[in-house]
Amino acid sequence: MPNHETDNDNLPDMPTNGDGAQDDVVEAQIHEHEAVERSESEKNEVAVHDQHHLPNNIFLIPIRERPFFPKQTLPVVLNRETWIETFKNIERSKQWLVGLVYTPDASDQAKPEEFSDIGTLIRIHSPRVHEDRIQFVAEGVKRFKIEDWLSESAPYRARVSYPEDKVLAEQENENKAYAMAILAILREMVPLNPLFGEEIKLFLNRFSFNDASTLADFAAGMTTADGQVLQAILSTFDLSERLDQVHNLFRQELELAKLQYNIRERVEENLSDHQRKFFLRQQLKEIQEELGITKDDRAVDLEKFESRLDKLVLPDDTSDKVSEEIEKLGFLDTQSPEYGVTRNWLDWISSLPWGTYSKDKLDLTTARKVLDKHHDALDDVKDRIVEFLAVGALKGEVKGSIILLVGPPGVGKTSIGKSIAEALGRSFYRFSVGGMRDEAEIKGHRRTYIGAMPGKFIQALKSCQTANPVIMLDEIDKIGSSYQGDPASALLEVLDPEQNKDFLDHYLDVRFDLSKVLFVCTANTTDSIPDALLDRMEVIRLSGYITEEKMRIAKRHLWPALLKESGIAAKTIEITPPAIHHIIEGYAREAGVRNLKKMMERIIRKTAVKLVTGEIETARIHVKDIEESLGHPKFNNEKPENVVGVTTGLAWTSMGGVTLNIEASRIHTLNRGFKLSGQLGNVMQESANIAYSYISSNLVRYKGDPKFFDEAFVHLHVPDGATPKDGPSAGITMATALLSLARNEKLKEPIAMTGELSLTGHVLPVGGIREKIIAARRVGIKNIIIPFDNKHDYDEMPDYLKEGLTMHFAKHFEDVVKLTFLPRVKVSLSARKDSGVSRRRLSRTNKSIGRNVASAEQEK
Repeated sequence: MPNHETDNDNLPDMPTNGDGAQDDVVEAQIHEHEAVERSESEKNEVAVHDQHHLPNNIFLIPIRERPFFPKQTLPVVLNRETWIETFKNIERSKQWLVGLVYTPDASDQAKPEEFSDIGTLIRIHSPRVHEDRIQFVAEGVKRFKIEDWLSESAPYRARVSYPEDKVLAEQENENKAYAMAILAILREMVPLNPLFGEEIKLFLNRFSFNDASTLADFAAGMTTADGQVLQAILSTFDLSERLDQVHNLFRQELELAKLQYNIRERVEENLSDHQRKFFLRQQLKEIQEELGITKDDRAVDLEKFESRLDKLVLPDDTSDKVSEEIEKLGFLDTQSPEYGVTRNWLDWISSLPWGTYSKDKLDLTTARKVLDKHHDALDDVKDRIVEFLAVGALKGEVKGSIILLVGPPGVGKTSIGKSIAEALGRSFYRFSVGGMRDEAEIKGHRRTYIGAMPGKFIQALKSCQTANPVIMLDEIDKIGSSYQGDPASALLEVLDPEQNKDFLDHYLDVRFDLSKVLFVCTANTTDSIPDALLDRMEVIRLSGYITEEKMRIAKRHLWPALLKESGIAAKTIEITPPAIHHIIEGYAREAGVRNLKKMMERIIRKTAVKLVTGEIETARIHVKDIEESLGHPKFNNEKPENVVGVTTGLAWTSMGGVTLNIEASRIHTLNRGFKLSGQLGNVMQESANIAYSYISSNLVRYKGDPKFFDEAFVHLHVPDGATPKDGPSAGITMATALLSLARNEKLKEPIAMTGELSLTGHVLPVGGIREKIIAARRVGIKNIIIPFDNKHDYDEMPDYLKEGLTMHFAKHFEDVVKLTFLPRVKVSLSARKDSGVSRRRLSRTNKSIGRNVASAEQEK
C-alpha cells in the first residue's frame, strides 16, 4: 500500500542501482516525461482537466490510510517490488494518469470487492524510482466511478466513468452560505493551529474560494477524520449535501482544536521553571486524561490489585490487612518512598495463590510408569514412593509431607523429585540451600529494608501459582550458619507439619498455609543435618548403582540423550555393550552415573570431530577405541592383594561405599611399639588401638606367637593417605590384619569385612551396609562378613544385590577368625619352647623375689 507523506519538499533523487536494463529504460523514460511535461506546460497545448481528454480505462492503486481528494497535492510512496510493473504500464500510456482508490484493512494484493466504488484520478509529477520504493507527487484531477474490472490483480485496471457534481440552481445561495461558514471556521482554526494558515496560502495560490466544490474537497482533506468518513464525502456528488457534511466535520475539528489548545494552555500554566523539561510528558498525560485513554499511576495500581484480589480467597486477618494497605495507598503521594514499599507489598500479596490448589493425580499405575520412565533400578525407592502415594489415594489427597532423599552424588535424587511432581500432576520448584547462611533467605526480610523481598518459599509459591506444589530443597546437608542467623533453625517451622499451616514470612507479615506443600529434600549424608530437623523428615536412602544397573542406564537413557543433545542420529554413532562395561569398570566406578555421563560425552565429542572433518561417516565404538578417547583406565581389575598382614575392609563415604586395603607390617624387633598412618580420625585411631590391645591379649587363644607384640614394632597403614578417614567400622578389619601378621599367615581366601570391635571381642553393628556390599560387588569380592546385628539390613536389600554373594554374620571376633584363617590344632614347636622358657624365667624371678623379702624381714 502507498504511504502519503506530510509535505512535498526535498523529495530524494533516484539513485543509480543495478536492477538491470529495464530499470535504466524506466529511468530514461521518466526523465523524458519530465522534459515533455515542461514543454507542454509552456505551450499550454494539453488540458488534462478537460472532461473529453480523460481516459476511460485506467490503472488503479489501492491506498489504505485515507482517500485522496481532487485538487489535493501530496507526495506518495509505493513499494517498488509490488508496484514496479504497474508503474511501467502507467509510463507506457504516455499520460501519467492513475486512479487512487481507498481500500481500508486490505493488503497490497487486495481483491476487487475490497475497493471502494469511487476513487480519484491523479496525475504523477516528479517520479523517482529508488532501490526499495517508488516516490512521486500526486495531483488530484477528478472523481471517477469503477464501472467494470479489466484486471482483478496487480497491475489492477478498470473501466471508469467520471460523474459530474449535482448542482441545482435553487441551491446556489445555500452553497455560498455553506462556503462562507466553512471559511469562517477556517479563520477560527488558524490561530489554534498555525499549520492551517500554511495550507490556506497554498490553496489560494491555485484556486479560488468561490469554487464551492473545490473548497469542500480542500477542507475535507485538511481534517483528521476517519478514512471511512472521508470516503463518504468523496462518494457524495450532490454538492449541497457534500458541503453540509464537510461543514459538520469542520465544526468537530474546530472543537477538537480548541480542546487541544486549552489543554496546552492549562499545562503551561501549571509548569514551573524547573518542571519545564517534563513539558512533553505532561502534555501527553493531559491529552490522554481528556480523551479517557488512560489513568494516573495510582488509579492503575489500585485497579490492578483489586482485580487480582477479587479472584483470590484470602483469610479474614489477611483481608483486613490488605484493605488497610489499599486505603493507605490511595492517600500516599506516588513520589514518596512509602508508596513504593506499599505498592510492592500489595503486588506480592495479590500475586500469591491464596486458596488455589492443583488436583492430585493418585493413579498408582501412572505414577509407577512415570518413575520407571525416568529411572532404571532403584526399585526399593520407587516402592517407597508408590506406598506414600497409596496412602494419599486412600485419603483422597496427599497431605504436605517432608521426604529426605539421601545418597551419593549422581544417583538421581533431583530427578526423582521431579518425577514425584510429574506423577502427582503438581508444579515443581527447586532451589539449593547449600551454603545458605542468612535466615532471611528462608523467612524473608523486613519490608522496611531497601531491596527487601520475601523468602524462598513465598517466591516458590508465586512462581508455581498453586498453594500445593512440590518444593525441592537441594543439598540440605550443606546448609550453613553465620551472624545473620541459622537457616537450619528457620527451616524447623517450615518443615514441621504442625507449624507450617501458619507460616509467617517477615516480609508479608501475614500467615500463609504451607501444610499442603510436598517438600522433597536431598542430601549426601545425614551427619551434618541437625537432629531436630532430621526428626521431621521421612528418610529414603539411594545407595548407588552396581555395574549391571549402570549398563542399563547408559544404554536406555544416557547414550540416547547425549546423542540427541549433540544433534547426531542414533545410527551415526553406536557403542557396543562391552565398551560401556569397559567405561564403567575402568573409568567410572563411583556410586552414581554422573562421571559415566561425562566419559560418554567425551567419546561423542572426539567422534564428532572425525565426522565433521570427513575422516569417517559412521562410527561404532568398541573396547579398543575407548583408551584412544579417554586415555589409560583409572581403575584396574586386579583383585585385592591377599598377603600376610593385608585385609580388605568396607567403608561408607558421602560418595558411596568403598573398599579399603588395611596393611600391617613389623618394622623391627628392637623394641615394642605401634604406629598408625593414613589420615585416620580420632574414632578410627581408637578402633585401631582397641584392635591392637585385643589381639595382643588373645594371641594364645587365636594360635598366634605369644611374644610377637612384646618385641615387635608394628606399623598399621590405611592407603590413600591423602584422604581423611574416620569411623569405627574398620575394627574387625584392623584386628584381622594384626592377627595375620602375628600368625605369619595370609587369609585363606579373598574376603571383605566390616564391623566395630569391642575390647571384649564382640562385633558391634555399623551403618551403610547396602553401600558397602555394592562396593564389594564392584571390585568382584563375593565373600563378605558383617555384624550379626546388621542381618536385618541385608535381608531388606533387593534380591538382585544379594545374587551370587556369600554372606557371613559374626557375633564375636572368634567367628571372624574361623572364617578368615585355616584352623590350627597346636602351637608351633618354637612357640612352645619360647613359652616354656618364659614360664621357667617367671618361676625363677618369683623365687628370687621371695628370698629378698625374707632377708629384709630378718634384718628388720
